[in-house]
Amino acid sequence: MTIGVSGREASFSEAAAREWCDAGKIINFELKYLVSVDAVLLALTLGEIDRGIFPIENQNGGIVIEAVHAMAKYSFKIETLFNFEVKHCLMAKSGANVADITAIASHDQALKQCRMYLKRNWSGVELIEWEDTAGAALDLSEGRIKANAAVIAPLAAASRYGLSVLEEGIQDMKWNFTTFVSASG
Repeated sequence: MTIGVSGREASFSEAAAREWCDAGKIINFELKYLVSVDAVLLALTLGEIDRGIFPIENQNGGIVIEAVHAMAKYSFKIETLFNFEVKHCLMAKSGANVADITAIASHDQALKQCRMYLKRNWSGVELIEWEDTAGAALDLSEGRIKANAAVIAPLAAASRYGLSVLEEGIQDMKWNFTTFVSASG
């Protein structure tokens, strides 16, 4: 089974897809990292993947607007809805001085889910919306985001992209769940 996810390697969508496969006892699968919900649904429509996994709502961040817009464009079947626990981490380049951080980049949902934390601890920094949480980690590690920035991403992204975790569990709600869709063509 080929599964398209709306994220890069080490994204929440990848972790949700792996959890969905474990729950369904699916052991033979290949993940395609399609980054956006639109790309997942397009690949599903074209028959390039068997299933698509993407988020549609978070209990704190609300509706994933990108998903709603993409869902309106394509014909597909929702097979299952499932909840996935999301724990956000703040990370930066190894050796970064916390006092020098002037910006924090992440997906708009992650920024919404960490709003109070950011207001309390980082009120003076620029918040930059990025297409994907793990993509922000990748781009910081490869220099596409300025070096004096931090990103909000899954813990797995820190080890995958060689970043240092500054703080774990920064989401405003301790139990932070996102509803994901498993879709077929």
